[in-house]
Amino acid sequence: MIDQFQLVLGGGSLLVQVGRELNTETERRLAPLGLTAQQAALLLHAARGDSTPSLLKSRLGTDTAGMTRLLDRLQAKGLLRRARHRSDRRSIVVELTDEGHALVPSLPPIFGKISHQVFEGFSPEEIEQVTEMLGRILRNLSEEG
Repeated sequence: MIDQFQLVLGGGSLLVQVGRELNTETERRLAPLGLTAQQAALLLHAARGDSTPSLLKSRLGTDTAGMTRLLDRLQAKGLLRRARHRSDRRSIVVELTDEGHALVPSLPPIFGKISHQVFEGFSPEEIEQVTEMLGRILRNLSEEG
């Protein structure tokens, strides 16, 4: 049952709470690897190859300064390096080091366990519905109102 306070705040309050709990759990599970959720996501995206800071920035939903900090921290940990693009010397690509490549296979199982925890007791249809609804919410928020 929804109480009066929740009605006033709407579903946004619940989404914020879910997001906070999801982030906390993700950070807790990645801590033994010395990574934050955003750092782990960057490594996964960069492992796919030919990643520029600009492309990674849009995939992670961060700004230029945030991307620079992420890259600096992961480079300091020895997990990636910045290199000149092979065909466009003006561009930079993000490449994983051997240590970064070695770490990547341990990341999907962590994210998978979190997803399993989040959707415990949901049917495949319900998971599809929730995913579609969350996508619609993101699109609604990204549109200029």
